[in-house]
Amino acid sequence: METEQAPRSAYPAYSDEIDLVELFQGLWQQKLLIIAFTVVATVAAAAFALLSTPEYEAKAGVLPPRLSDIAGYNLGRESYNIRRADAEIDRFAVSDIYEVFKTNLLSISLKDSFLRETSSPKSVVIKVHAPDEKKRPDFYEVVVKYKSPELAAKWANLYVDMAEKKTEQDMQENVLAEIAVSIQVIERQIDALRTTAQKRREDRIIRLRDALMVAETVGLDAPQVITSSDAGLATFIDRKLMYMRGAKAIRAELTVLEKRENDDPFINELRDLEDQRDFLKKIDVNPDNVSVFRLDRRAQVPEIPVKPKKAMILALGIIMGGMLGVFSALVRGVLKKRRVQVD
Repeated sequence: METEQAPRSAYPAYSDEIDLVELFQGLWQQKLLIIAFTVVATVAAAAFALLSTPEYEAKAGVLPPRLSDIAGYNLGRESYNIRRADAEIDRFAVSDIYEVFKTNLLSISLKDSFLRETSSPKSVVIKVHAPDEKKRPDFYEVVVKYKSPELAAKWANLYVDMAEKKTEQDMQENVLAEIAVSIQVIERQIDALRTTAQKRREDRIIRLRDALMVAETVGLDAPQVITSSDAGLATFIDRKLMYMRGAKAIRAELTVLEKRENDDPFINELRDLEDQRDFLKKIDVNPDNVSVFRLDRRAQVPEIPVKPKKAMILALGIIMGGMLGVFSALVRGVLKKRRVQVD
């Protein structure tokens, strides 16, 4: 029994495979087109790189201040046991001062003030960041990008100076406000002590008058009691037996107390408080003797622009031109092949 064979097609089987040899031959035949695209794109890229306005980058680096740099802010915080709202005024740490400086350095308001004061154009770029937060978290850079290298360096240093002045102003206001509050607290304590002393003197006068009346009534002009114990003497002078001191002694003390105009010498805590107050009033937080940061590097005038990157632009121009040339050659080859098949 013979098996039937399938009829062979008169047309060749269609294949999706690409003949690489034929592809390269087609591209080689159109090498002038590819070269033309590459040259045009390279020339355009070179023109862009040469005609673009260069942009320069200047950097200034800052670090936290030393402990000695902030000593002026801690004047009077340890010399006396000054209390405010029943809590001691803590010393400023380096981190406290530097945190205020960083806040100003990163603030939008400072950038706005800087742009207004320097009349900087909108094209200037100001960036503040920590380039290595893991290894150097306290190191910050002020980066200014502009077409003029001299102005970029000048503005970077000026921006740091403005942040410094703003921080010194803030710290001065904070310290002076704390000192003013402390002085108010001390003055209130002094007023309270004087008021209490005056009331005690008035109470003493009233008791003496009563004792004088009793002494004169019973006819006691001289002391009638002698005691050697402290408790007995206190009772004799200040309490029920005060009249037994005699009218003469009571009258003399009463005259002195009634003529007294100032109780300050008799207030034990008064002089210490006045000493603290006077010391605080003499504290002068002068920005000349304090520093809120340490300059790690002043911005220098850059010599090489960061933009445009000419080598990269040229390389991209060559690559893009070559790719466009190859794509055009492929499209042209396909169209040419179809026209041949149709003919």
